[in-house]
Amino acid sequence: MTCLYRAVAPLPWRRLFLLPLLLLSLGAAAQGQLARYRTGKAQLDQGHYAAAMQELEPLTQPINHFAQAPDAAYLYAVAAARLGQWPEAEQMLNLLRNQYPAYPGLSEALYLQGQVSFEQGDYDTALRTLGQLPAEPYAAPREAMQATYLAKLKDRTTWQRLLKRYPQSKLIGRLYADYLLTATPLPEADRQQLDALVTQFKLDRNRYTAAFMAPAVPKALPRKGTYSIGVLLPFELQDNSWQTQRKNQFVTDFYAGLRMAQDSLQRAGHPVQLFAYDTGADTLTLKSVLAIPELAGMDMLIGPVYKSGAKLLARYARDHQIICINPLSQDGSLVQDNPYHYLYAPSSATQGRVAAQFAATSFGTGRPAVLLHEDSKDENDFAAAYQATYEAAGGHITATHTFRPDDPTSLTAALVPAELAGASHVVVASDNRKVGPVAFSALGQVPSAGRPALLVPGTWLDNPSLGVGQLGSAGVYYYQPRYFDRQGLGYRRFRQLYLTQQKVPPSVFANQGFELLLFFGNALQEYGPAFQAALATEPSQPGAIFEGHTYPNGAHDNQTVPLIKLSNLEPQLLR
Repeated sequence: MTCLYRAVAPLPWRRLFLLPLLLLSLGAAAQGQLARYRTGKAQLDQGHYAAAMQELEPLTQPINHFAQAPDAAYLYAVAAARLGQWPEAEQMLNLLRNQYPAYPGLSEALYLQGQVSFEQGDYDTALRTLGQLPAEPYAAPREAMQATYLAKLKDRTTWQRLLKRYPQSKLIGRLYADYLLTATPLPEADRQQLDALVTQFKLDRNRYTAAFMAPAVPKALPRKGTYSIGVLLPFELQDNSWQTQRKNQFVTDFYAGLRMAQDSLQRAGHPVQLFAYDTGADTLTLKSVLAIPELAGMDMLIGPVYKSGAKLLARYARDHQIICINPLSQDGSLVQDNPYHYLYAPSSATQGRVAAQFAATSFGTGRPAVLLHEDSKDENDFAAAYQATYEAAGGHITATHTFRPDDPTSLTAALVPAELAGASHVVVASDNRKVGPVAFSALGQVPSAGRPALLVPGTWLDNPSLGVGQLGSAGVYYYQPRYFDRQGLGYRRFRQLYLTQQKVPPSVFANQGFELLLFFGNALQEYGPAFQAALATEPSQPGAIFEGHTYPNGAHDNQTVPLIKLSNLEPQLLR
């Protein structure tokens, strides 16, 4: 990637004056260091960045007592940035700032640090670092850099956090207003916020005229005795491998759960008709299904399970004004600004927010937390929401690390016992089975008296690599959207019926299919096909199997996220 340090009018390097007359008084070691420094600088000037880093790196360490070590560190960071090696550049800039705080070129280092942090998605550090620069001569290049990177920001949670931290920044206010323009139609809450931003920062109101227009109102539809529901799932019936392989068993289980809910609704006097469509495993098949005329006459749609298809079906639902329920995804971005698209599950961001609220109440905010998460879309969303919510409650996160579960070095580096020792709790957001054993091993190195609590996904309970003694430890807690009471009457009834019909116990996907159609099928019967407004004001509804469903204040993902721990090896619901 081209280094933006040059693209946004970088300031020239500080002139580095060498004093040739002093060479005679330097020892052989000092002369060797100086020669190596000149070679590294020449390699940098010629665009040989890797070679420059190799020459300069040994000169940067304080132990070597090189007089121009701060210059060497800065030039090393410039070379690393030119190569797009952002972690290496950041590490050297941290060394420069910590070991050489009196360095005359520190402002240039801060400017470069801003770019390095932006490139790594650390907007808070970037803005905080750039804010330390003097107005002259950095005001113009600083604003140019901020505008360039913030214009690329698409994460709503990050935007909201930045707006809260910098409420008087006109640049952030203006760019967030531009970000809101990307939503069509704009939800009422966002329209009110946009109006406040335009007023506060005296923005050109004409630029936002379209956003202030009244949003599309879900069309009023006549009530019916029976509702038609299209189920779009990748049954892949054309693939004969289903006869010998169970790779698509989760789809079959989910649909079996839907059929059982259909029977329950029928017995309750709320009949629905299911129309199944095989979407296959690619978007081409889904597109052919969406071209079927009868689909536009459905009262509700369920599906699909793959993300690329989810976006297509969401657009179809909005264009045809048919509510669509995504059965499995936790990606909140799929339902943003679409009044016809819902997630059955809590989004990753909602899980992060609820988990942080629980942590602030249960662990307090007096001591800091450590937040570790897998470097993936869902886990990044969880972490951003967790940090924003926990800090808003008065908490402080002393360390945040991302890791790659399949890279042992990355995983081990994220779990630093020295950081864990002073924390009230540690959050590890990852479903990968390799993570649990490493996390418990790292916690085991912390003395028991100062060992922090551990907050992790409920999927860890199904990890055969973890022992019951670890999982049931007093300080281990789980956020588990799929939690249900196996001894509950509703589940035991469903399980018995499922066993009778299918001859096998129900999987969690069968449970979800049953619960999804039971909840939204009843919503259809009670409120009709345009039930968005009613759902937004309806109190939390207990589930037949799972803990509950709630979509308050226009939320389009389930806001119920159970928090549990093991007590005598049995799940205990905490929230």
